[in-house]
This record gives sequence, structure tokens and C-alpha cells, in this order.
Amino acid sequence: MRIAVLGATGGQGGAVLTALREAGRPVRAVVRDPAAPRAQALAPAGAELVAADLTDADALGAAFEGVAGAFAVTTPFEAGLAAEEQQGAAIVEAAARASLPHLVMASVAGADRHTGIPHFETKARIEQVLAASGLPATVVAPTYFYDNALGELQEVAEGQMKMALPPDTPLQQVARRDLGLVVAAILDDPARWLGARVEVAGDDPTPAPMARAIGRAAGGPVVYEQVPLEEVLRSSPGMGAMYDYLTRVGYQVDLPALHAAFPRVPWTSFAVWAAAQSWPTPRPDALR
Repeated sequence: MRIAVLGATGGQGGAVLTALREAGRPVRAVVRDPAAPRAQALAPAGAELVAADLTDADALGAAFEGVAGAFAVTTPFEAGLAAEEQQGAAIVEAAARASLPHLVMASVAGADRHTGIPHFETKARIEQVLAASGLPATVVAPTYFYDNALGELQEVAEGQMKMALPPDTPLQQVARRDLGLVVAAILDDPARWLGARVEVAGDDPTPAPMARAIGRAAGGPVVYEQVPLEEVLRSSPGMGAMYDYLTRVGYQVDLPALHAAFPRVPWTSFAVWAAAQSWPTPRPDALR
């Protein structure tokens, strides 16, 4: 039976959709605007396009009708933290209305540890709503994404990679493709994963080797520069709180156990991922 994928044009939803299609599963892509170019690009791959806003329980309920399972992801980065909680509540309500056989809800690793990070706490409250609903569900909680390194390509062109972490602090991360494969495996074997909370990471490099890996792929030297945490806290308290937590505590995924539980996932390392990306070539005079 068909699988519904919410946020199918986004990073996580797109990775799940791709993994499901590669596994031969029919997919219903739930998007805000089926006429949008990014949504239309999914149609040639065989995805059924269905319109629904993430806060519209009625439309989501209709999208969940007649499917074997669904993947849902919420976000605070468009309309804010309160809106993310509304999305989570609407998704849970819609799944209950449709008697959805299996809901895989995306969260974030560490959300259940009372971190105080605003965009972790919203996901923690959504997890609580999901648990209270009694729905047949699995929570998938990824760590930091490798793709975050693509957010500052101008820095790479200048021969730099910047983060608010000490250069020797490990940072558990994951490739979106690997996350998609994990979700596809969970949806393929719901009896095994119902009620589970699965934190997902593929590698735990420190920032300095990350910069060197990007430099090798970019064809020029890239050095790591630690951004003062106080600077991040001033510009974005929420992101500052996250980097403070990642410095002091960090994600705590049991990598060997996770990787053993999903042996068909390639578990891409950061270096292998970086080598496959398109980076600007650092200017020869960038670091002079």
C-alpha cells in the first residue's frame, strides 16, 4: 500500500520519498502547493501529489486515508515555535481520524533530555502529544545534518568553515539519504518499530577534520574557525543554546548499536559525503 510523505519537497521528506521510491513503494507526496515547481518535479518519479497544509487536520486526514503508513516532519523555521506545535497537533489529530496504521514522526536527537533548546523543546512536546494519543507510531530523531555545511558556501570560497564548537569536539551527524533509508526500513517493518524512539547518526567527526575534508573536495585549503558562543547567543539565542548544549553534552547516539540495527544503510561518513558535494574552490589568496 501507498505511504504518505509530508514535507515531500523538503530535505527530510525528500530523502524519505526517494528511499521509498527506490524500494518500490508507491508514495503519496503531501505538499502545500501541488502546482509549485518543486512539487511538480516529484510527479515524473511516480509520486501522487496531494495538497495539505501541516496545520490543517481535515486536509491531512484526507491525505492519510487509504495509506499503510506516513512520515511526518514539523518545522519551526518558517512560522515559529508555536506554529510547529500546531503542526504536530494537527498531524496527530489527522492520523487518529484516519486510523492511520503507522505514523513515523520526525523529531530531533536529544529532544527527550530536557535540553532547554527552544526548537528541541517544541519537538519534545509534540512527542508527548503523540505518546498520549496512543497511535501506532515510531519517533525518528536525527542529529545534526551534514547538509548544514552547505549553508555557508561563501565561507568555503574564502577558505574557512565556521561553527560555534571547539575544534576537537565530536559532533554526531547524518546524511539525509541515510535518514531516508532508515525511515523506509522502519515503514517496511512496522511491527518491529512500533513504540520505538530511534535516534539517528552516521558519523561523529570533529570540526577541524570536517574542514579538511571540505578542502580536499573543494580543491583548496579550508581551515576551521571557532565562532565565539557569545556571538551566536546575541544573534540567535535558540541556536546559541543548541551550540552550548552540543559543546557541553552533545548528542548521545549509540552508533554501533544503531548501525547494527540497520545493516542495509551505508552509513555515509562525513568525508565521503563531503567528497560527493559541489563546493566553490577556495581562492588562492583567501587565507593570506
